[in-house]
Amino acid sequence: MRNLLLLFPVLMVLSCKSPAEKEEDRQLNKLAKDYVHLGLTIGQYDSDFVDAYYGPDSLKPKQAVAESFPKDSLLASVNELMNELSSVAHSSTNDSNQIRANWMYDQLLAFSRRIRIYSEEYATFDEESKALFGVVAPVYDEDYFKATVDELDSILPGSGNVNNRFQKLANKFVIPTEKLEPVINAAIAEARKRTKAHYQLPANESFTLEFVKDKPWSGYNWYKGNYKSVVQINTDTKIFIDRAIDVGSHESYPGHHVYNMLLEKNLYHDRGWVELSLYPLFSPQSLIAEGSANYGIEVAFPGNDKVNFAKSILLSLAGLDTAGIDVYFKAVAIKARLNYVRNEVARGLIDDTMSRGKALSWLKKYGLMNDETAEKSLDFIKKYRSYVINYNYGQDLIRNYMAQNGATGKDPNKRWEVFGRLLSNETTPASLVKSHK
Repeated sequence: MRNLLLLFPVLMVLSCKSPAEKEEDRQLNKLAKDYVHLGLTIGQYDSDFVDAYYGPDSLKPKQAVAESFPKDSLLASVNELMNELSSVAHSSTNDSNQIRANWMYDQLLAFSRRIRIYSEEYATFDEESKALFGVVAPVYDEDYFKATVDELDSILPGSGNVNNRFQKLANKFVIPTEKLEPVINAAIAEARKRTKAHYQLPANESFTLEFVKDKPWSGYNWYKGNYKSVVQINTDTKIFIDRAIDVGSHESYPGHHVYNMLLEKNLYHDRGWVELSLYPLFSPQSLIAEGSANYGIEVAFPGNDKVNFAKSILLSLAGLDTAGIDVYFKAVAIKARLNYVRNEVARGLIDDTMSRGKALSWLKKYGLMNDETAEKSLDFIKKYRSYVINYNYGQDLIRNYMAQNGATGKDPNKRWEVFGRLLSNETTPASLVKSHK
């Protein structure tokens, strides 16, 4: 297990390739460089397009930025590259090369859609999410959310409005501002310890923790390459004790920081797959990244581990009482099933079937958000649009993948092994959806 990052069998296979296979590798590597260069070129105009890049400077665009966005020429370049990759995928008898070609092809479909979005050429929510992230998330009607809210109503103390009662309970577990750093550092340290017990991480890996304001997201991992990350936590809204574990694990161990390290080590450095040096945010890769980062919390803190760790370590560090914490975590677990309300709100806003006022009402009534969090969610949807599906549907697809591969039982080694394999390969949304059926 601790040799997850080592790929000795791969190196042996590579050394036995025929001249034809080596030529195909050369062709595919050239197309991968073209793919990276194209993505970086789009990023010259769309500042949100490139989430991370740690490849060679030689692939960065040399030409100056044009006065106007070159939509047509960029789309033509995308189409040309897709045709070349499709040809490789259909003619190759090498499974590894087929995987690479198909993976880049799907990523380029997202390039095309994002170019159009940047040019204010929009599609429906489902059409957009399919093109960008490779999937269409299921639709949940109002009755689904009502039933889940009723379930919460049955366990929350007091009587009256469910959201008010939930907020009253949750407010007992707000981390004081002056305690945020030690609490979140403790949560990340525990997640890192649990991750390192199963994965051999690079010796020089590290992250920097920063607290920021005026952001539409609650946390962000800026991966810098060479196994380094900057993890930012947004303090615009209240941070509850469970979020210390969730945000810490999601952004670091075994979430985004580990995911990016595994790809960099296993595929970019060890196998020379240069396409992995670029992480385009609006692409199928984000479904895997966000879904696995959310599911990774369960990998690191299975069963009652979250509440036990909060009770034994975090609440004391935060100066908070343990009274009511079991009910709170039970309520949070039920509330997690309401996360799909953000999809329905985003779908309604993008498809112009829901007003802003109704969107806020849904987020508070069915998402059990307080006023500030509901407003922040609308800010997120305005900027990132259908990206919201990656957190909930992505997590559900990853959870099903783990179950299909026998990794949801009590054996922690199996759980970590399957999860690590998922993170260390060019996994496609299509493969997850196939296993979900």
